[in-house]
Amino acid sequence: MRAKALIRLTFLGSFIAWVVLVFSDVTVLFSDIRGLRPDVPVWLPRVMFDLYVLCLFYYYKFKIEKEENLNFTDILWQVFATGLVATVISLALRLVLFLLGETALATNVLFVDVVYQINLALFISFLIAAYTSWKRLILYQKSKWLIRIWRVFEFTLLFALLYDSINTSLNGTLGTVIAVALGVVGLILSANMKWVAYLNFKQKWTSLLLLLLAFFYLGYFLYTVTRLSDFISIQSTSFLDFRAHTFSLSIFGFVIVYSLFSFLVILFNLPTSSVFEQKLEEVVNFQRISQSIQTEQNEESVYNILLESSVSSVFADAAWLEIKSASEEDKLYTYGISEPEARAIKDHLSTNKVKGVLDQSVDKTKNLSKHLGSLKGARFRSILSFPIMVKGDSIGTLAILKELPEGFNKEMTRVVSTFANQAGISIENFRLLEEAFQNERYKEELKIAKMVQKSLLPENLESDGDFDIAAFSQSADEVGGDYYDTIRINENKVALIIADVSGKGTTAAFHMSQMKGIFHSLAQQELEPTEFMVRANQALVFCLERGSFISAIYFVVDTANKTVTYCRAGHCPVLYYHGDTDSSEYFKDKGAALGMVKNKSYCKMIEVNSFGYKTGDIMVLYTDGITEANDNKGEEFGYDRLQQTLMEVRQKGAKEIQEHLITKLYEYSGTKDINDDYTTMIVKFG
Repeated sequence: MRAKALIRLTFLGSFIAWVVLVFSDVTVLFSDIRGLRPDVPVWLPRVMFDLYVLCLFYYYKFKIEKEENLNFTDILWQVFATGLVATVISLALRLVLFLLGETALATNVLFVDVVYQINLALFISFLIAAYTSWKRLILYQKSKWLIRIWRVFEFTLLFALLYDSINTSLNGTLGTVIAVALGVVGLILSANMKWVAYLNFKQKWTSLLLLLLAFFYLGYFLYTVTRLSDFISIQSTSFLDFRAHTFSLSIFGFVIVYSLFSFLVILFNLPTSSVFEQKLEEVVNFQRISQSIQTEQNEESVYNILLESSVSSVFADAAWLEIKSASEEDKLYTYGISEPEARAIKDHLSTNKVKGVLDQSVDKTKNLSKHLGSLKGARFRSILSFPIMVKGDSIGTLAILKELPEGFNKEMTRVVSTFANQAGISIENFRLLEEAFQNERYKEELKIAKMVQKSLLPENLESDGDFDIAAFSQSADEVGGDYYDTIRINENKVALIIADVSGKGTTAAFHMSQMKGIFHSLAQQELEPTEFMVRANQALVFCLERGSFISAIYFVVDTANKTVTYCRAGHCPVLYYHGDTDSSEYFKDKGAALGMVKNKSYCKMIEVNSFGYKTGDIMVLYTDGITEANDNKGEEFGYDRLQQTLMEVRQKGAKEIQEHLITKLYEYSGTKDINDDYTTMIVKFG
């Protein structure tokens, strides 16, 4: 709002100054012709002219110089528009004079002076508009030196304007010095044409046309004000003569010199514009292909960018990209050509045994126009093709087509070859990035699965005055298939289970969750261990894949009778320590793993066992990851070391026994990176 207010205020100030200028100049001229003393000071027209110029200067400064959204051609359009309006008004006045003919009014010097002042005001307005616009162009790429030179030029112009107020002619040493200084500095400033390099071919043609029109406006106004001032000066010299002002002539000279320099520089740059734009287009397209890995959502987008970039960079008419696929039919992407047309050209080249094009062989074809011209209904006469290489393998072929024969040169071949190579790199990076994203997704999913699996293992195990339980489980992967749990059946009985799903990873973890559901649903029915195993096997037969199974041991601890009844389904034998004899042994009972036998004969392949426990007895339950843990020589931890480890801490509690066992296990393997799941469950009877 503030800028708009200043524009309106300066415009109003310039209009008022011009009205006073016309009135005072006509008054002085009339008094001089009549030989009278003028009613206004003779210096008033020159002062009003200065005020008019200053108001116009700030008007265009706020309107053009402060406008941030103007590009180079917009600036030239501003000059053109100002000149057009001024010229139209001036031509309208000429029409009035023409219609008046040789009447008394048309030959009246005062009337002619008013017409002259109108034309002079329009001329000065156009010059200052052009001056302000040229300032923006000159200072496009600023430097301290350039800004200093421009300030010297502006202050010298201001000094010339003030000097004209007190001096009515160009005669005099100071006036000459000012004019020469302005001419030299103006020539130095006119050499700044850096903005021309940023015009494209179309903008340069537009600029040339606008500059030609500017020359016309300058020539027209110079002729008009000179002719009118000649007519007035015949009768009197007491008027504001444009030709006697250093400022007016200097700013006119600067505007026309810079316009001429701009016209010539643009004209001489015109032949190289198309080449420059082509190179710029190549850089932009190369950047698009390079950045496609960051901006595009899928690999097909990279293919489309490659097609568009290649066609636009070598001014081709069409292109296709064929991507090989091992699992399905090769995919064909087209630009400016239909898929049937592309396949017809491919088949035609294959039928005519044209080598070195689509097959990229050593035998290069000399006259492709001849072969493409023989294809009935084909509109293309030139073809270039390049392989798209990813990790040293060709994943496809890029073909570029033109309707003209021999339409490609070596430079175009090099450009498209570069694009094809960069596209291969972008596609490879895109695939690697996709793979990385996929791996990250897998990791996130595995983290979630690990959290879910961890929630499947009990945080708190059943406890009793007769026994104490401690358990530990560590997966080899993010998730595993080892499972342990306890559940209270009634006041005197507690069920325990330890199980190991074949395999590792998410599949094993999924089956482990099935085992948990089976355990919780069957254990609460107070089934005998054999019946538990039979029903569990029936439930798992239809859930497990072929070749998968679950080994398990199911226990029922009866604290009333101080007995343990259990059934083993292919799991590791129980290590049991007898406190009264200070000895340990493995319970080696028969039993087939769950899911291995898919018929009702499974009940014959397991057996139930029971024993009585005493105070100080220890029962060690574990999965095969414990005994099969390897050291750096590949030797297994084994059953004997497990038994020996137990004997070392047999007098301690279940928690201490478990911690000692796991510590010994990691010391033996020498690494935290285990190759199978570690799970133990220590039961110490008290």
